[in-house]
Amino acid sequence: MSEAIASSRNTILAGDCVAGMQSLRPGSVNLIFADPPFNIGYEYDVYKDALAGDQYVAWSKDWMQAAYDCLNPEGTFWLAIGDEYAAELKVTAREIGFHMRSWVIWYYTFGVNCQRKFSRSHAHLFYFVKNANYFTFLDDEPANRIPSARQLVYNDKRANPAGRLPDDTWIISPDTADGELQLPDNIVHELREGMPGEQTWTLRPQDLESCFQAEEDTWYFPRVAGTFKERAGFHGCQMPEQLLGRIIRSCSRPGELVLDPFSGSATTLAVAKKLNRNYLGFELSEDYVAHGLARLDGVRVGDRLEGAAEPLMSAPKTKGGKKAHAAEQKAAPSWDDEAAQEARQMEQQLELTLAGIAEAFRRAHDGFSVDRLLADPDLNLAFADECRKLGLVGDPQTWNLLLLRLRKQKDGLQTGREILRTGVSWAECDRYLAASEMALQSLLNEDACGSLDDLLCDPVQAAEFDRRAASIAPGFTPFEYRWAALKLRKEAKVARGRGFVLYNAHRQQLNRQFGAEIPLAELSENSLPNTAGVYLLSGKKKVYYAGETRNLQMRLRPEAMANEDNALLPDDVTVRFAERPLTEQGPLAWQSCLVMRYEPRLNFHELNRQNTTSRRKPSRPKKST
Repeated sequence: MSEAIASSRNTILAGDCVAGMQSLRPGSVNLIFADPPFNIGYEYDVYKDALAGDQYVAWSKDWMQAAYDCLNPEGTFWLAIGDEYAAELKVTAREIGFHMRSWVIWYYTFGVNCQRKFSRSHAHLFYFVKNANYFTFLDDEPANRIPSARQLVYNDKRANPAGRLPDDTWIISPDTADGELQLPDNIVHELREGMPGEQTWTLRPQDLESCFQAEEDTWYFPRVAGTFKERAGFHGCQMPEQLLGRIIRSCSRPGELVLDPFSGSATTLAVAKKLNRNYLGFELSEDYVAHGLARLDGVRVGDRLEGAAEPLMSAPKTKGGKKAHAAEQKAAPSWDDEAAQEARQMEQQLELTLAGIAEAFRRAHDGFSVDRLLADPDLNLAFADECRKLGLVGDPQTWNLLLLRLRKQKDGLQTGREILRTGVSWAECDRYLAASEMALQSLLNEDACGSLDDLLCDPVQAAEFDRRAASIAPGFTPFEYRWAALKLRKEAKVARGRGFVLYNAHRQQLNRQFGAEIPLAELSENSLPNTAGVYLLSGKKKVYYAGETRNLQMRLRPEAMANEDNALLPDDVTVRFAERPLTEQGPLAWQSCLVMRYEPRLNFHELNRQNTTSRRKPSRPKKST
């Protein structure tokens, strides 16, 4: 079992988190977010949260030690905890070896209404690192920055357009305080406006935009109440996605591993997946595991996080209500413009998906090129499987097309290793090259695909290509047919230039070089020479295919050419051939010459100089003066 856990990622595993984390390779986790039971008597699915105090602290030390051991040396540990044991667990974390960077307060509305004490409206978020000097904190990432007061309140042109990092402090001092904590008169006036007596409280944080800002270390995110759209529906305690998004974006990089020892509603893992991180969760309840996996199955990399990134901007104030808020939104700066936010989110989803495509290629390509991965069905299936594991938007065709886009971008694919060469020679593919060419051009003629790239990216069309090629030259693998087509396309431009020279020199004698027509039904090995040459496959008044081969007898095998599964050539096709040495001109030069002369329907269109872009029947080149 430990081997299975040690190699697992992007899933939720049922079982105790201490044993689970102990089975992980030391240093394999980049970020841990833990929201453990608070030991306040809550009854979970299979666990009652009511240990004796000493037992709870001892158990907490066990799982926190396991977290420390599996964490990367530069990794980060976030702990969400309530008031009851915040002090004890902070000390315990320090004893284990963690270093605290911030003590963040999560302030939420819709808190628990208490009868005999102040109502609870916050939780503690301890931000620890394993190494006090080396850790991941992505302060320059745009998604980790927020608008400053200069931007939102004062519209100051001197404001940094990139915004600022969130602060970690919220102070509302009493109006009797002296010194540095004294509030400015305008804020005191705001506190008291419309309120009787000396009252200095406010009903909701959005009513005090001068005091409660998102850039402080008290973070305001509404608790995920039962009526919220964000609610997963199967777990009583659920963190807001935007809060977790802030943590994961700041303290981990795409492709790194995020661990949640207490998966619960799987919100941490869902946010990690949306942000293109790998993820792993542990959960005691098998029902929660099943629900969490179902939730993750519906998430794709780059999907928007639920809830408002900055709740103070999105929620209306108590005074004035929604109408006043709507008016404010119309006049809001671009940072808060909904259309701009939507555009940023869409671009972010594309960027994250492309990053996932690059990661899937890195895992699956086995050292080979993009072309090899697209042409090799086994490699392509492995690539698609990795894309599925990463939760990318799309299907195999989409992923293949995006992979091609990345290949064309500078530094789009960094594999960290030298690309292996696919060594298939012209001599090796001579026996099936014509079959690949006819299968490819027939699909282009039918507008089934727009190019060879389109064909290879579409598994359905690629399979049809394989079938057609096999009907002409059976006995070869799909990879061989597809790689021959790629070699054909790569060589076509050079062959076209050489073929044009040959055409201008020989066009008057081309037709006279061929022998008599032989019906396919009458072909025999004795009628074909065992030498290199050129040939035409013709019907009544038109040529279907013009080819060259290193061995006419091997290429025009009667059992292949007369194959009843061959749907590309009609029954009345005849063969004319001529022996000719080919090596001096290079691959496909004589074939290109014949294509320019006879304009066959099943030859690759790029072999004709007049038809380098058209997918239709090529036109005959003009005579040279």
